[in-house]
Amino acid sequence: MNSTAQLPGDYLDRMPKTDLHCHLIGTVRASTFAELARREKLALPAEPERIFADINSLPPDPELYRNTRVPVPQGRSAGEPEVSYSLFQASRWVTEVLRDADDLTRIVYEAFQDASDSSSTRHLELFFDEVPPHLAGLGYRGSVEAYAEGIRMAERDFGMTGRMIQGIDRSKSGEHALEVVRQVVDNPHEYVAGIGLDNLETAGPPERFAEAYRLAGDAGLGRTAHSSEHSPTAVNTITCLDLLGCDRIDHGYYVLEDDAVVERMREQQVAFTVVSTTSRRSWRPWRRASIAAMLEAGLNVIPASDDPGMFPTTLADEYRIVSEQIGATADQVRAMSLAGVAASWLPAAEKAALAASFTAEFAALDREFGIPG
Repeated sequence: MNSTAQLPGDYLDRMPKTDLHCHLIGTVRASTFAELARREKLALPAEPERIFADINSLPPDPELYRNTRVPVPQGRSAGEPEVSYSLFQASRWVTEVLRDADDLTRIVYEAFQDASDSSSTRHLELFFDEVPPHLAGLGYRGSVEAYAEGIRMAERDFGMTGRMIQGIDRSKSGEHALEVVRQVVDNPHEYVAGIGLDNLETAGPPERFAEAYRLAGDAGLGRTAHSSEHSPTAVNTITCLDLLGCDRIDHGYYVLEDDAVVERMREQQVAFTVVSTTSRRSWRPWRRASIAAMLEAGLNVIPASDDPGMFPTTLADEYRIVSEQIGATADQVRAMSLAGVAASWLPAAEKAALAASFTAEFAALDREFGIPG
């Protein structure tokens, strides 16, 4: 296979992958949400399955995105539902119906099961949120241990590895973030590997969280942040790298606004976990065009699933989009997969073993599909 050829769809589905940017609540199956919502008698404006099918976060003020280098669609796109439910609203409803530790273990296990079955995912890192008030009895330790039990079960049943990422809600204060990180640091757990700044980027600038990130770094935790996703500027990504000390960046599309930043990102091969599918349906073409431009610029892009239960998508779907729609070559796709291993927060020995396993799987697939080495 020459350097410009693309991989067959079945190869893309079966090739080994890591998913480093995935939100636990966003992995919950529509069927699981429906079962739990009915159990808890949660009042909803529509059937749970209908809500999931109609998740469509509407775009914000279009003036903010009027002159970006990759044009952002200004209106609604064809095929959007008549009644839309935002990703954040759906996530709140899902969180409300989680009752106990068993529910937390269940959704983690199902997230790993779906990732393995649909996408041949070998390593999964899940963002988890702060403990909601109705689960306060579990506390931080109890909830983390419930998540960890789901990972242990998945490791046993699917041969996967996994880690958890404490989400930092950027709509809250820097002081609050510091308390969240202090809780993580004071209660170390083998499956909690790092922290990640999430929520809408326009809700809080990254510099607000410098002290919290410094504490995490001092404790040896991995650090990432959603950046250059909603704010049409490359500046936030520089702040996340230089001030917050991030190991990788989630999204990052608007680094394309600054040629000097693009050059630095290419030279340093900063890892960007990118997602072609978003709940803002009208933005999907912009996302894909941006990822194509990042790839063309030589940036280190790694496909991820983000909220696969709610968009909906799978990691395999994301690799198919990158290959079939964006045009990534066979060599580029394999490099993305291996870059995911390198950017993971596994210990060095486990990372090396996973990389060797991926290389062996690629060799076996190449032989099966008759692809020259």
